[in-house]
Amino acid sequence: MILPTLPSPKCSAVDRGTHKGRPRYPRYPRYQWLSWLVFALLGGHAPPTFADPPQTQAQPQAPEPAAPLDGRDGRELSLRNFRPRSELRVPQHLLTRAKFPVVDVHTHFRHRLRHDPEALDGFVELMDRNNIAVCVSLDGKLGPDLASHRDYLWKRYRDRFVIFTNVDWQGDGEPDKPETWACHQSGFARHVAKQLAEAKRAGVSGLKVFKQFGLVYKNPDGSLIRIDDPRWDPIWQACGELGLPVIIHTADPAAFFKPIDAFNERWEELSRHPDWSFYGDGFPSRDELLEARNRVIRRHPRTIFLGAHVANQAEDLSVVDKWLEELPNLYVEFASRIGELGRQPYSARRFLVKHADRLMFGTDGPWPETRIRLYWRFVETFDENFPYSEKDPPPQGLWQIHGIGLPDDVLRKLYYENAAKLIPGVAERLKTYESRTSEP
Repeated sequence: MILPTLPSPKCSAVDRGTHKGRPRYPRYPRYQWLSWLVFALLGGHAPPTFADPPQTQAQPQAPEPAAPLDGRDGRELSLRNFRPRSELRVPQHLLTRAKFPVVDVHTHFRHRLRHDPEALDGFVELMDRNNIAVCVSLDGKLGPDLASHRDYLWKRYRDRFVIFTNVDWQGDGEPDKPETWACHQSGFARHVAKQLAEAKRAGVSGLKVFKQFGLVYKNPDGSLIRIDDPRWDPIWQACGELGLPVIIHTADPAAFFKPIDAFNERWEELSRHPDWSFYGDGFPSRDELLEARNRVIRRHPRTIFLGAHVANQAEDLSVVDKWLEELPNLYVEFASRIGELGRQPYSARRFLVKHADRLMFGTDGPWPETRIRLYWRFVETFDENFPYSEKDPPPQGLWQIHGIGLPDDVLRKLYYENAAKLIPGVAERLKTYESRTSEP
C-alpha cells in the first residue's frame, strides 16, 4: 500500500535529532493521522484533506461533433454515400389510383414473378386498387414455354392479361456456338412465321423483340446479327399479315454507349452494372442500331411497330418526333422512361400531347405499388421535384422529375384507347373490366 504524501511539519533542529537516545519523530496534527487511518481502511484510496480543494465527480464528456465533410483535410464524401434531402416545400398530390382504366403494354410476368401463383394473386389485387384493367406480358417465348406462360396467367385471370410471344433465335443450339443456333439454319424465318400463325390461333396478341437482337446474338463468323438483315423479313411480314403488333427494344439509353467515366450521367448505375455498357469497338453505335430498326419499319408498312422505351430515344424527343412524322406505322410507349421524360417536363408534355394518337402506356413491371403510383403522379399532376422510383439511390440517374398534367383526352388515349385499337384482345378485356367495376 502506498501512503499519501503529507506536508512536512515545522520542527526544530533538536526535533530532527534524538531525544534521550531515541529518534524523535515529527509531530503531525491529529487529523492527519485520522486521514491515514481512513486511507488504509479504504484500500489505499486517499480521502481529501482539508488542505486540498474539494473534488467533484467526473462528468461524462460529450462526444466531439464529426468533422464536416467539406473537402478539407481529406474529409471527402463518397458519391455512393451522397443522399441529399431536399429542403424544397411544394404542393404534393400522392395519387393512389389512375383516373381512367389503364392498359399496361409492357410487363414481364415470367421474368419478374417466376410463375409464382401467390405473387400473381397479389399483383392482380394491386391492379384492382390502381385501376389497371389489363397487362400485356411480353414473356411468351415460342415453343413449349408459351403454353406454360399461358396457363400461369390465364388459368384464373384470362380477362386481365394478354400475351406477346418471342422468337427463340438460339433454339437447341449451344450458347457459345452460333453456327448451331436455330436462326442460322435453312428456312428459319419461314418456320417462325408458321409458329406465329399457330400462336395467334392460341390467343397470342403480338411479338416482342428484345435488345439482344442487335447487341448480343451473333452470326457464325462472330459478327453481331444485323437487325435489318433481309433473312428476317418473313417474320415482320407475317406479323403484319396476322395483325400482330411488334414491340421492339433496340439499343439502350445514350449513356450506355459512352465511356464509364466522370462525365457519364449514368455513372452510378453503370458502376453497379458494367455489363450494361455497350461502349467500344465490340458493338455497333447506338445510331447504327436505331437506323437499322427504322429501315425494317419502312420496309414493312403494313406491320405495326411499337418502339419500346420511347423508341429508346427519350433523351432527344425531337428525334422521336421526326420518326413519328416519317413512319406512320411506328408507335411508342414509355416503360421505365418517366425518369427521362420527367426531367424535361415542358418538352415531354408538348411531345405527348402532339402525338397522343401514337402513344401507349407501359411500366416494365410488375413493380412495387410505390413505383406504379409515381406513374399516375407523373402524367396526371403538375407536382414538382419528386422521385421516379422507390429506390434510394434511384436506378436510372440521380435526379428528380416533374409532373406533366396531361389533359383528360390525352390520358384516355395513353391509358387505354390506343391499345384497345391496336392490340388484339385488349378491347374485349376492357369491356369485361368496365362491366365488373361499374356494378354497384
